[in-house]
Amino acid sequence: MSLHYVTPEPVPDMVQLLTPEGQRVDNPEFEWTFTDDEIRGLYRDLAIVRRIDVEAMALQRQGELGIWASCLGQEAAQIGSGRALSPNDMAFPTYRETGVAWCRGIDPLDLTAAWRGLNYGGWDPIEKKFNLYTIVIGSQTLHAVGYAMGVQKDHADDAVIAYFGDGASSQGDVNEAFIFAASYDAPVVFFCQNNQYAISEPFSRQSRVPLYHRAEGFGFRGIRVDGNDVLACLAVTRYALEECRTGNGPVLVEAYTYRMSAHTSNDDPTRYRLAAEVEEWTLRDPIERVKAYLVRNGHVTQSFFDEIDAEGNEIATRLRAGTLAMEPPALEEMFDWAYAEQTDLLTKQRKDFVDYKASFVSEEA
Repeated sequence: MSLHYVTPEPVPDMVQLLTPEGQRVDNPEFEWTFTDDEIRGLYRDLAIVRRIDVEAMALQRQGELGIWASCLGQEAAQIGSGRALSPNDMAFPTYRETGVAWCRGIDPLDLTAAWRGLNYGGWDPIEKKFNLYTIVIGSQTLHAVGYAMGVQKDHADDAVIAYFGDGASSQGDVNEAFIFAASYDAPVVFFCQNNQYAISEPFSRQSRVPLYHRAEGFGFRGIRVDGNDVLACLAVTRYALEECRTGNGPVLVEAYTYRMSAHTSNDDPTRYRLAAEVEEWTLRDPIERVKAYLVRNGHVTQSFFDEIDAEGNEIATRLRAGTLAMEPPALEEMFDWAYAEQTDLLTKQRKDFVDYKASFVSEEA
């Protein structure tokens, strides 16, 4: 396997409202006014989600989670798009959207419980408007389009967002979802976090054209946004969702970002990318640019950052303690959730299993 290098040089046609140095820039189409409170709130989201992510990765390394998919470096894409959603908009994630889960009010313990193998998702998708994690690459885009077509039939003023990565864009499911969405003008935003690698293969090996250009071939608009700029991600996603609500969907948003960590905790990124590449992208850290903006404009004092760090540590402590205290479910529960309604055969199988398990207890006694 050869090593690759993905340059972090400025990308043309990329919407940006906040530079890596923390300076506000204008964009005539996506100019949004953000209050100081909004930007401080976005910084809090970014910092806390990173703290959750770091703690979860540590838990996995210590054998407490089966696997973890880090969002390190992609927080701006997730927080920006997640905060653009209205309460009734429906989100369909992959398995890396810790930031979007945070925006939708998902308890981080529900995430670690799933990766610890103790539940089947951990939250009510309808209540939270956040579907369960999807491991099958790209399949959630079809689910999202189907849901969006249902929204159309209900004449609801809602939109749908489907998250996927650049690697998933090479999957048939994603392209089929594009076709269906375009054919029915489905109110769905396809939000691709282009983190430069489909596990170990760079995007340059996956496509001859920029990813957002693919939308043109299916008959709808594509927009590339700086995925490390939380303000731009928020503004562009707000625009795309409104387009869908007013019958102008679908829209493809390519958030041009970078995966700072491994693909998952089972991956070794040093086998396919250079350390110098990671160091250069570190200069575009999504959290540091917001911090630089806040400091430069005198909107905060050091106590603001100290308080958020303390809050993040408290959440991480709760996450660790709660994860370690989790009790495994009874094995017979696997029969309870196979179908919405029990069948006679399943009831018999459950009883046989319970009797079989009890026989070991009797022998020990």
